Amino acid sequence: GAESCTLWMLDAKAGELWSRVSHELGEIRIPLDRSIAGYVARWGVPEIINDPYGDARFDQEVDRQMGHVTRNILALPVRNSSGEIIGVFQAVNKLREDHVFTQEDLEYFLIAATYIGKQIESVLLQEEIENTQREIIFTLAETAELRSKETGYHVKRVAEYSLLLARLSGMAKTEAEILKLASPLHDIGKIAIPDAILLKPGRLTEAEIMVMKTHTQLGYDMLKHSGRRLIKTAAIVALEHHEKWDGNGYPRGLAGEDIHIYGRITAIADVFDALSVSRVYKEAWPLEKIVATFKAERGRHFDPNLVDLFLSNLDRVMEIFENYRDHPPEGSARDDIQPA
Repeated sequence: GAESCTLWMLDAKAGELWSRVSHELGEIRIPLDRSIAGYVARWGVPEIINDPYGDARFDQEVDRQMGHVTRNILALPVRNSSGEIIGVFQAVNKLREDHVFTQEDLEYFLIAATYIGKQIESVLLQEEIENTQREIIFTLAETAELRSKETGYHVKRVAEYSLLLARLSGMAKTEAEILKLASPLHDIGKIAIPDAILLKPGRLTEAEIMVMKTHTQLGYDMLKHSGRRLIKTAAIVALEHHEKWDGNGYPRGLAGEDIHIYGRITAIADVFDALSVSRVYKEAWPLEKIVATFKAERGRHFDPNLVDLFLSNLDRVMEIFENYRDHPPEGSARDDIQPA
């Protein structure tokens, strides 16, 4: 055994190794050219050092940051299945057998490092898959919005507003993060609406309005067969974000808590964003007018409790708005709402 073991991950671009040691210390980084672990990462050879303070490669700053004294070190490279070095496993201060690391210890830890490398590669691959899924989702969402002359920042703001309101409502962090990723797909069904209706400059006829309203069901039908939690959430959002608290929404005329909270949250996020930004065909509403509208629609269009949470945190809402501000569209009179 050893007093401590650290898994250092390689950041080749920065020329550093990094590790998250504890919540208190956070992330520690060490340069590849000023540490024993860095030497192992660069040259791919394991090292047993039983007198680290007598070794010029030893970085005493790490001891200072971690609050202990290093007596001996065993460090070995961690590789992926292609043999590429992705990190360094390091054991510090052996506890038994004269308190020095031996060749037998090295052989044992080499087996452990092989297992660690496979596990890290699996985690990194899963992260890559998840990141790719997120990019695909936002690309799909932006495609749908661009067809109806929205901007990419619209879906980002809706995502952030939805996350904020979900957390304010008490939703667990993981579920709220999933809703954040799913909410941009609320209008994905619009990609199936004919351009003649979706892009019509004038008022829609009653028949055209009915076609436009089918985008909720169309979006749901596109997404409903997935077994992934994220896409299942997006399917609910697509179907229910135009339902109203009083039962006068569509497509199913659901009321109150029969409307899934995903739909109720996204409805507020989507409408707020629609009112708060300028487009070629309309100006942004002043913030006080938007607030008055939400108060008037509290318990009619929107979940009253969610409206209260949203309006009581307008400072955080406006921070999101500022972080994802649109560039003024050509021909618009103004580019955003103005705080009251």
